Amino acid sequence: MLDAILAQTRNTALIVGLIALIGLLLQKKSATDVISGTAKTIMGFMIFSIGSAYLTTIVSNFTTLFNAGFGIDGVTTQVEVATGLALNTYGTEIALLMLVGFVANIIIARFTPFKAIFLTGQHFLYFACVLGLVFIAYGFSSIVTIIVGGIILGFCGAALPTLCQPFMRKITGSDSLAMGHFNTIAYAFSGYVGKMVGKLSKKSDDEKSDSSSIKLPKFFELFRDFVFSIAIFMVVLFYVAVFVCVINGQLDLVKEMSGNDIWFIYPLLQGLQFAAGMSVLIYGVRQFILEITNAFVAISEKYIPNSKPAVDCPAVFPFAPTAVVIGFVGAFMGGLAGMGLMILFNSSIIMIPAAGICFFSGGTCGVFGNAYGGWKGALLASFLVGIALVCLPLALYPLFDNLGISGASFPNIDCNIVGSFLNWLMGLFH
Repeated sequence: MLDAILAQTRNTALIVGLIALIGLLLQKKSATDVISGTAKTIMGFMIFSIGSAYLTTIVSNFTTLFNAGFGIDGVTTQVEVATGLALNTYGTEIALLMLVGFVANIIIARFTPFKAIFLTGQHFLYFACVLGLVFIAYGFSSIVTIIVGGIILGFCGAALPTLCQPFMRKITGSDSLAMGHFNTIAYAFSGYVGKMVGKLSKKSDDEKSDSSSIKLPKFFELFRDFVFSIAIFMVVLFYVAVFVCVINGQLDLVKEMSGNDIWFIYPLLQGLQFAAGMSVLIYGVRQFILEITNAFVAISEKYIPNSKPAVDCPAVFPFAPTAVVIGFVGAFMGGLAGMGLMILFNSSIIMIPAAGICFFSGGTCGVFGNAYGGWKGALLASFLVGIALVCLPLALYPLFDNLGISGASFPNIDCNIVGSFLNWLMGLFH
């Protein structure tokens, strides 16, 4: 029955708006707030869809140039683009799976020792995409996908932040916040790497080993601006792809794709346009996630004693800003090393590191590695996680590619580890 209804209801913006409407009514908001919040949620999803379509076009251009120049199948690890592709086809299932995940998170936090309330709504969305796609790939019905996938999502939202809590206490100096970013396994790993480095150097408690003692060049301060980092990163990648095409005698392809633009200015414009599209997409995500998240925050605060808010990873950036930059650089270098390993072992698919995941996840790994291991712990931890960010998506990419989700992948560590386990488990009984 539900499958038939979903087949006729494919306007994901309206589904998301309905979820927001229910949340606002549960909070007993005024009629004005209900109408405004619901409309903003729907418009936010529409803005997200516009940004997603724009980014998908630019990523397609880059993939064409990169693959033509290097003769390989290159895939960008840009989670926002992969999410847009997934929502375009399976948006209704994913939106409802996310709703069940929010409810399950609250119930699990209420009745189990796992007390984290996951507040980073966009990461709930990304993880919902991965779980939904795995279930759909194995032919499960919509109702199984939504309910079972939602319960798994809710459990991960409540339980996985617990892995990071010892290090969160060290970093923030209190036990009031949890990590709400689905790279928790990577962050906990980074913390333990930092501890190991600290023990080996015998400076775990020595302030001189802390990253704050490192004076980075002024140039690196520019990369604290996320949009600027994205722009520079994509401009460089486009120029590499274009120049390799030119060297290999494919200038005609470059000129054809450039259209009315001068071919050697085309990479600059594409990189900047990608950053602009990313800004639009992120604004849309935050807009339509906001009301939904607020509803569940209000419910959890009222009915769940001792709950702990799991917040987005930039919340820890002020505690070790230099470690954030070190982590970004380390994760990017690790991503390049991961690409090198794929080429060395003749992988048919080459995952390309994305600036966004390197900045946010790599920077956070730097903070966790720095907590006990100083700048050395920050650099080593982020480098190792950078390798994982590009290599782990290889496990699930063929599955998603068969569903038409191609050209971009989901790099988040938690999503890939849990998703790969589900894929293995389902494969045993399929």
